[in-house]
Amino acid sequence: MSGGWERVIPAFRSVCGEDGVSLGEAVREQHGRDESVHRCRPPDVVVWPRSVEEVSALAKICHHHHLPIIPFGTGTGLEGGVGALKGGVCFSLRNMDRVLDLHQEDFDVSVEPGVTRKGLNSYLRDTGLWFPVDPGADASLCGMAATSASGTNAVRYGTMRENVLNLEVVLADGSIIHTAGRGRRPRKTSAGYNLTNLFVGSEGTLGVITKTTLRLYGVPEAMVSAVCTFPSVQAAVDSTVQVLQTGVPIARIEFLDDVMIDACNRFNLLSYPVAPTLFLEFHGTEKSLEEQVTVTEEITQANGGSDFSWARDAETRGRLWKARHDAWYAALALRPGCKAYSTDVCVPLSRLPQIIVETKEDLMLNRLTGPIAGHVGDGNFHCIMVMDPNDQDEVIRVHEFTERLARRALALDGTCTGEHGVGLGKRALLREEMGPLAIEVMQGLKTTLDPKNLMNPGKVL
Repeated sequence: MSGGWERVIPAFRSVCGEDGVSLGEAVREQHGRDESVHRCRPPDVVVWPRSVEEVSALAKICHHHHLPIIPFGTGTGLEGGVGALKGGVCFSLRNMDRVLDLHQEDFDVSVEPGVTRKGLNSYLRDTGLWFPVDPGADASLCGMAATSASGTNAVRYGTMRENVLNLEVVLADGSIIHTAGRGRRPRKTSAGYNLTNLFVGSEGTLGVITKTTLRLYGVPEAMVSAVCTFPSVQAAVDSTVQVLQTGVPIARIEFLDDVMIDACNRFNLLSYPVAPTLFLEFHGTEKSLEEQVTVTEEITQANGGSDFSWARDAETRGRLWKARHDAWYAALALRPGCKAYSTDVCVPLSRLPQIIVETKEDLMLNRLTGPIAGHVGDGNFHCIMVMDPNDQDEVIRVHEFTERLARRALALDGTCTGEHGVGLGKRALLREEMGPLAIEVMQGLKTTLDPKNLMNPGKVL
């Protein structure tokens, strides 16, 4: 440790206590990486604030000493967003883990950054309410807001962008703002600039999110899941588009290609046919489910789909969705000892069949392992690229493939990232997607809120 640290560390300790500050190498390394392929970039020190006042006090110290600030939730990100590129201070927020202000009759709740998705839903268990946004990982809800996360339920319930009503944010200089006004939680607003959604998806580059107010939903009276296999990728994706076009309020509609289903079968000891497959889920009353299912079955059968294999009780449904959520680990198990990188493009629905078919051709042509799993109801899909990090040739081929895939999505009016965020690896693609003038506006906002460039430097822009 160099220079001014001997003054800074005691200042940190006076804010969050002896055991709220760590310089240990193992702890720093643990906070320098997420679940991405990006190498570990440890911070110089890790602090564990216990309240927004402590976050603010720590930020003021960092601001005074020009030290970078990197917020850390659960470390489940996929784009290297927590790496300390310029050293500095990791704010690990897991000790701020209170659920605050549950308003059952208004369908909203506020949570601190240590509260995870599963933690909140377990807290809500007896209320008849739930928070549906589900990225798979048991991520911090404030972290999910920071990356604008979504997942299998977004087709019905939207992404974090649609479900965050207000945020409490500590800015680089330690000041505390409430993006919709302190304590406010209306269902809609036309008041002023949309600051809330400026911070949703900002990936820690504009401030530290210390509280988020979320929209909740009633637990559906009935839920049923089904699996359907198809003769081709085109048939499966065409079915998806048609189901959405007929207005079926489907809760989840997930596509897995033959390679992915094969991997899931092996990993979870299942026996689904090895063919392009849709996993579907319907939510509603018993009566409305009948109607939704009838319409969906007509469409899938017209596209050559198999009969539905049903999962009606909670346990069978749980097994089905566990298989889908374990796709990452199932893909890794195809090649033990390898690493995985997940692509994340998203395109308008009508362009989905074309991009998936072209992507599969590209994978075959370049001898790459990349099983596909997608939230096809949103036009968003992932190739889970499994590669040997020590095989330089393969690493280069994977990198070139992911660039081609992203540019293919941009050419079809889509985006390079549907839900994982920009982080480290997609900054150049973001420029292509937004154009220089929009990037200039973003840079201007960043400079206004963080003139010293201390908030998670080197990410997004």
